[in-house]
Amino acid sequence: MPIYMDRHDVSEGVTAEHVAKLHQQDLKVQDQFGCRGLTYWFDDKRKTAFCLIDAPNMKALQDMHNHAHGQVPHRIIEVEPGIVESFLGRIEDPKKTKDTELNIIDDPAFRTIMIIELKHRVPFQAPLEQFQSSLKDFNREVIDILGAFGGKSVRQTDYYYLVSFPSVSNAVHAAFNIQSNFHDASNGELKNNIILKVGLNAGVPVTEKQQLFEDTIRIAEQICQVIKSEIVVTSEVRHLYESENADIFHENERVIALTKEDEKFIAAFMDHMGSVWNNVNLKVDDFAKRVGHSKSQVYRKMISLTGKSPITFIKDYRLNEAVKLLNKNAGNISEIAFETGFSSPSYFSKCFQKKYGHFPSGYLIPKTGSVLGKQHA
Repeated sequence: MPIYMDRHDVSEGVTAEHVAKLHQQDLKVQDQFGCRGLTYWFDDKRKTAFCLIDAPNMKALQDMHNHAHGQVPHRIIEVEPGIVESFLGRIEDPKKTKDTELNIIDDPAFRTIMIIELKHRVPFQAPLEQFQSSLKDFNREVIDILGAFGGKSVRQTDYYYLVSFPSVSNAVHAAFNIQSNFHDASNGELKNNIILKVGLNAGVPVTEKQQLFEDTIRIAEQICQVIKSEIVVTSEVRHLYESENADIFHENERVIALTKEDEKFIAAFMDHMGSVWNNVNLKVDDFAKRVGHSKSQVYRKMISLTGKSPITFIKDYRLNEAVKLLNKNAGNISEIAFETGFSSPSYFSKCFQKKYGHFPSGYLIPKTGSVLGKQHA
């Protein structure tokens, strides 16, 4: 049977004891509806409860809740148990609560999500053996740090991490430790030209989207990808960190905490970018209208947050997408140029050479799957 997670938005007076009683009432009638209550989470601060239930369908889950206590969920999504466990650490009641009368569980399901992205400062520069060796060493260090601070890896490649933390403070401290290992202690320079980006956001597992933590992940990925600093945290993460610690969140040229206004701007800009980036007639004015700012305000915002003008940002975004297509061997140079929004293959090649130091026609796909540059005749 499928497994579902539902969300209940409860009133201010509801306590953990109330939620535990409701859960027990579900368990008493679950067999009548072919359901099996696996566990639950309750966030007293945000007044939300989340149930994990094995059920034949959503209606059976709703009918069970309605019959047991009348508290019908506000939202239900189907989930994979392995993904739930990766994000939240369990798919059943904690052992310490199983023998208690009410089975009160002290776990809000609120998590801090960390995105880590690693890139080579000079992509396609051959040979890459030193870079790949350094990347392996760095990844081992990252895994050790994440484990030491209680981070659970949800998805991981050599160049990307999606990590869940129960503690906001631990997530922030883990990010700082990763950054410290990332720079040469003697001079503060990057190790072996690896570019590090870390994005931190916090949220609940079930919103209006279809996937667990979908909104939280999307924002963490966006700020990781586009903000110029190495470590970027949302206003929520900063607020929670400062509420848990005596000191303030310290910013510098490599660490930034966004304001809610910044987050709203980036979300609107990137959401629009995702649907129009390959339109050859795309203009900055289109973004200004979409994000509710003047053209000059958009320019100042983009320079401040990304270090790039809107035009440069759009061009670099397209080049990054072109790199992905080259990696997949997804067409010839002309096809990739037009597919990524460039007005002509010659202009695409010119922009590509200026950014990466080589023409796009000078690349091969080796058996290893990496894109390596060859000398352009």
